[in-house]
Amino acid sequence: MGGVTSSIAAKFAFFPPSPPSYTVVADESCGGALCIPEVPRREDVDVLKLRTRRGNDVVAVHVRHPKATATLLYSHGNAADVGQMYELFVEISLRLRINLMGYDYSGYGQSTGKPTECNTYADIDVVYKCLKEQYGVKDEQLILYGQSVGSGPTVDLASRVPNLRGVVLHSPILSGLRVLYPVKRTYWFDIYKNIDKIGAINCPVLVIHGTSDEVVDCSHGKQLWELCKVKYEPLWINGGGHCNLELYPEFIKHLKKFVLALGKSKPSSIVNGSITASLNSDSTNKPAESNATDTFEMQPDVPEISRNSLDSRLDKSKKANKPEKSRMSTDRVDRFRRRKGLIW
Repeated sequence: MGGVTSSIAAKFAFFPPSPPSYTVVADESCGGALCIPEVPRREDVDVLKLRTRRGNDVVAVHVRHPKATATLLYSHGNAADVGQMYELFVEISLRLRINLMGYDYSGYGQSTGKPTECNTYADIDVVYKCLKEQYGVKDEQLILYGQSVGSGPTVDLASRVPNLRGVVLHSPILSGLRVLYPVKRTYWFDIYKNIDKIGAINCPVLVIHGTSDEVVDCSHGKQLWELCKVKYEPLWINGGGHCNLELYPEFIKHLKKFVLALGKSKPSSIVNGSITASLNSDSTNKPAESNATDTFEMQPDVPEISRNSLDSRLDKSKKANKPEKSRMSTDRVDRFRRRKGLIW
């Protein structure tokens, strides 16, 4: 019954980019290592294909930072794939000084199979296993990051792994059905029941949501935050939509503060289910950082990436005095589906 439910729900929940934005080839000049020809080649990025327990091959990219003490496992939103997210992955790794692993769900990009709820759970599990076995990442070093529909596999994994360093929920959903209807209880045919799993997460949770999100109402993020065991100061971005939060300066600033706080926190720093205020406001006692670190502008001492990145779009948005609408997600889906709330 569960498999049938997931298959039906998938027709409403998943919209992988078609055609995919990238290909994966073996580079004979590098001993047959996999690469993505459509994006700039970097020595600090590994391209992987991982076989899930359900028999699908999932494409993942691992971005290394030389000073990293933590790893972020990023589950992206709907109507996007690794090719579109690649530059953002690199920039987040640079800004936060962490390693980052991003991946495509089954049926997305060059990952095989079909996108279903059960498949996404198997997808994140095999990526998590790869981080532990191939890269030696310990649970205490791992931060899970789930954006929109990616909050589903993120919350599911976090509810099963007790010693994670932290969790970030970016425009998360309470559940699939609750995106469409304001139901008060969980039905058997619902998918991604985050509302029922969030209480099992034992590590600090940061929730980020835009107050003007027309796809997943901000109330989803606020209710999930209220249900967290260990709360971190949330970020409600005034005027932020569903797909453009990265373009607001407070986004990367608050995310960086969270990562730094996790690196300094100890069990004694968690009081009454929240990280203590001294850690929440850690950066307020320091000199103000430059605007370059508050946005995704590149520093002169880091490698330059493609010009067609978040930076160029950010420059354009500044001229209009408001964030530019992101093209990484729901812009690829027709207005009718967005108006009906079927994209998240």
